[in-house]
Amino acid sequence: MILFWAALLAVTTSLYVLLDGFDLGVGILFTFADEANRRKMLSAISPVWDGNETWLVVTGTVMFGAFPAAYAALLSAFYLPLVLMLCALILRGVAFEFRYKSLGFRWFWDLGFAGGSLVATFVQGMTVGALVQGLPMKDGHYIGGTFGWFSPFAAFCGLGLVLGYSLLGASWLVRKCEGAIRERAYQWLPVLTVGVVAFVAATFVVALTMHLGLMSRWLERPYLLIFPLIGAVSAICLLRSVQQRDDLAPFRFSALIFMAAFGTLACSFWPFMIPFALTVEQAASPPTSLNFMFWGAGLFVMPLTLIYTTTVYRLFRGKVVEMHYE
Repeated sequence: MILFWAALLAVTTSLYVLLDGFDLGVGILFTFADEANRRKMLSAISPVWDGNETWLVVTGTVMFGAFPAAYAALLSAFYLPLVLMLCALILRGVAFEFRYKSLGFRWFWDLGFAGGSLVATFVQGMTVGALVQGLPMKDGHYIGGTFGWFSPFAAFCGLGLVLGYSLLGASWLVRKCEGAIRERAYQWLPVLTVGVVAFVAATFVVALTMHLGLMSRWLERPYLLIFPLIGAVSAICLLRSVQQRDDLAPFRFSALIFMAAFGTLACSFWPFMIPFALTVEQAASPPTSLNFMFWGAGLFVMPLTLIYTTTVYRLFRGKVVEMHYE
C-alpha cells in the first residue's frame, strides 16, 4: 500500500507540474504581449487554469494523509516560501478575474497576474533545488531555521523552472491560438528550448562541482542516463516541429522534457522522500490509515478528479475563440 500512495503522489505531482506549469508559463509570458494578445492568452487558459491548481491541493492532501512525517518536515522547512507561493497564486487568481472589469487600474492587475505567476514558479523551482542540494535534517526533523533552505543553487533552480514553465506556456499558446500571438510563441520556442537545455546542462555541471550527494546515484544507477537522453531527443524534435509549424507537437515534446526531468529526480530520490534523511517507509502513515484512505481518496476521489480533468480538456480541445470584453 505504501508503494501505491508513493506512485499516486508521483502522478499527482507530475500532473500539477505539467498542467499548472503551462498556465503559469502563459502568465510569465503575459508581460511581453500587448492588450489584444493578452486577451487571447487568457482565453487560451481560462477554461482550465483553476482546475489545474486542483492537483496542487490533491498533492498536498496525499502528502498529509499518506506521508505525514515528510509533510511536517517539508512544511517546517519551506513555511515562508510556501506561504509566498500561495499568496502569489491567490493574487494571480484575483487579477485574472478583476482585470476585465478594471479600466484605470488594469495595469495593476496585469502586473499581479504576471508577477504572481513568476513568483509562484520561482518558489517551486527553489524548493526543488533545495531538496536536490539537501536540507539540514536530524532524526527526520528539519533543523535549518527560517532560511536554511535557501542557497544560490536553489535560486538558480528557481530561474530554471521559470524558463521551463515559459517553454510549456509558449507551447500551449501555439497549440491553442491563431494569429499574431501564435507567431510570437513560435519565436519564443527556440530560445526557450535552448535556454532549458542549457540550464539542465549547467545544473548537472554545478551539481558535480558541488559534490552533491544525489549525484552518487548516477554511479549506482546507470539507467538514469535514459532520462537525459529522452530529454535531449525531445528538445531536438521540438525544434524540428517549430520549423515545420506543427501546432500540436511542441507541447507534447515540452511535456516529455519535463517528464524526463521528473523521472530523473524521482529515481534519484528513491527510496527517500527527503534525500538521505527520510525514506518513504519512514514517512508513511500506519498501514491501517493507508488502507482506510484507499477506500475513499484512492478508489473514488482520484478517479473522479482524473475523469473531470480529462472531460474538461476534451470539451475545450482545439483552437480558442477570443473572448470580448468592454
